[in-house]
Amino acid sequence: MNLTSRWSLAALAAALVSGAMAQVTVSGVRFDDSADLKGSKIQLNGAGVRYKAIFKVYAAGLYLSRKAGTTEDVLAAPGAKRMTITMLRDIDSAELGKLFARGMEDNMDKSAFSKLIPGVLRMSQIFSDHKKLNAGDTFALDWVPGTGTVVTVRGVQQGEPFKEPEFFNALLRIWLGPNPADWKLKEALLGKPA
Repeated sequence: MNLTSRWSLAALAAALVSGAMAQVTVSGVRFDDSADLKGSKIQLNGAGVRYKAIFKVYAAGLYLSRKAGTTEDVLAAPGAKRMTITMLRDIDSAELGKLFARGMEDNMDKSAFSKLIPGVLRMSQIFSDHKKLNAGDTFALDWVPGTGTVVTVRGVQQGEPFKEPEFFNALLRIWLGPNPADWKLKEALLGKPA
């Protein structure tokens, strides 16, 4: 094999290896290492599984404009952000909406939470309207600068965006706040090794 062929083979191998690392798989759910959100490039900060007792409930991935290792860094990160969730089991989505509301309340000061109640009620209604989320169903919570928080369920945007920046940060605190839904998932979303 001549030198040119060896370099070509090495380049091909490098491309295959980098392509193989272009995504992370968590409990069978693939998360690409980057995504495009309304023209903004975002990168996977971390991904993990939400457990309830011994049961896997969903896999979640957090995308940011740049890597962040603490809750404060995530909340302060500029630009577009995304939390994507893929169900690993069937769940009553009205119950999920209630859990989100409780998760927001448990991770915020009461007066700040009270200002977000209209949005919290609307968010709960979005999930109630879907009745059930099945294993494999995906939803995303996107922060789009200049637009607001966009909720997408099964690939379909749900109503108008939530305009308040505080609302998206309150949602993120469900997983990243002082009382997260799952401590191991919090560490995984912050890119900490398991």
